Amino acid sequence: MSQAPMSDVTQDDKLWAMLGYIIPLIAIVVLFMEDKKNRPYVKFNAVQSIVATVALTIISTVTLGCGGILFLVMFWWAYQAYQGQDVRIPVISDFIRNQGWA
Repeated sequence: MSQAPMSDVTQDDKLWAMLGYIIPLIAIVVLFMEDKKNRPYVKFNAVQSIVATVALTIISTVTLGCGGILFLVMFWWAYQAYQGQDVRIPVISDFIRNQGWA
């Protein structure tokens, strides 16, 4: 069950979602913007970007920096978000939905 309805996703929503993956700080800022955090697509992608960044940082730290190459996948997720697709990150997407964070 997707909580990001694709029928009312605007170009602005897609842009903010994409920027959240490329620059995770923007994802945090989006959650403080009233008009953006009320948009399900933007909010879901912002929360997912933050959780993915934390997970990838932990992986990179544990592998002594070798896992840092995984951050390149953020560009693929950004591209998917800009296309208006439902970005599915294997463990993280289900975790966020089950927690009710987005």
